Amino acid sequence: MSKPPTHEPRRTLTLRDVSEASGVSEMTVSRVLRNRGDVSDSTRERVQEAARRLGYVPNKIAGALASQRVNLVAVIIPSLSNMVFPEVMTGISDTLEDTGLQPVVGVTNYSPDREESVLYEMLSWRPSGVIIAGLEHTEAARAMLGQAGIPIVEIMDIDGNPVDSAVGISHRRAGRQMAEAIIAAGYRNIAFLGTMMPHDHRARKRLEGFEEALAKAGLSLIDREFYSGGSALLKGREMTEAVLTRSPQVDFLYYSNDMIGAGGLLYCLHKGLDVPGQIGLAGFNGVELLDGLPRKLATMDACRLEIGRVAAEIIAGKHSSGTIGGEVIELFPTLQKGDTIRG
Repeated sequence: MSKPPTHEPRRTLTLRDVSEASGVSEMTVSRVLRNRGDVSDSTRERVQEAARRLGYVPNKIAGALASQRVNLVAVIIPSLSNMVFPEVMTGISDTLEDTGLQPVVGVTNYSPDREESVLYEMLSWRPSGVIIAGLEHTEAARAMLGQAGIPIVEIMDIDGNPVDSAVGISHRRAGRQMAEAIIAAGYRNIAFLGTMMPHDHRARKRLEGFEEALAKAGLSLIDREFYSGGSALLKGREMTEAVLTRSPQVDFLYYSNDMIGAGGLLYCLHKGLDVPGQIGLAGFNGVELLDGLPRKLATMDACRLEIGRVAAEIIAGKHSSGTIGGEVIELFPTLQKGDTIRG
């Protein structure tokens, strides 16, 4: 566990801050941000630009509640169809169960603009904390997080500069470890297959670490196949067929996640390929649903349940460190060689 520099508590931004930054009266700022009244387009744009730059989010809690926080924790994740995040949510929900705090979920579909919009709406209800996947955000989203004045925990990744706290694994280290295991098993003609590229920053970092370890051994990827959509068994089969048709000399396939890796394994077995003798495969995430496959896919456990639990502990002030915010907690995944890596 390491600690970044201590953050000075920030004063909550007010309409006056936006007024001064935009050169527009507070009353006009209020009308623009509430989308009320007749305001010229140029004035509206000036106010909205100033609010975005400052990270100002209007408070939707009126009257006597205006100075308080609600007992909600905003949880912002990229996908509900991806089997990774329900387990994270289980860790969060179980940990918050006896705290009086209730998680509320927003989904971004891996879109930075959608994340910014979801974050804006959730912060306007003045939650007690935010748990958000990843360290990469738009400039406006990062400004909003920085000015929120509540515990912020970025999860799944620690390779970067968190706004406040971060809980996750080093995906670059995970990529390096997998490459080292593949090289040690004697594979040399290696390809990478990834979905949600380039929007999945964690998969990108694993690939970067993977290629670093290959380069250290005097190797490089001989092929790669990217797909911008989500993960599915069928997509894994299609991508695997494309790579092996294009580069039949490939002897190892490294997938950005277990779902497409499982599709690739089914394709290889259907074609009668010797797995892992002739060709090896590995994925990422350690998804238990795939334990029923004919061969156990090599993978790495991404510590999902633990990430959710620790993030919720930080928000609720229950973490064993005794601090709230400003800490980076690295968890360490286990490489599981399964039945698809030699040796």
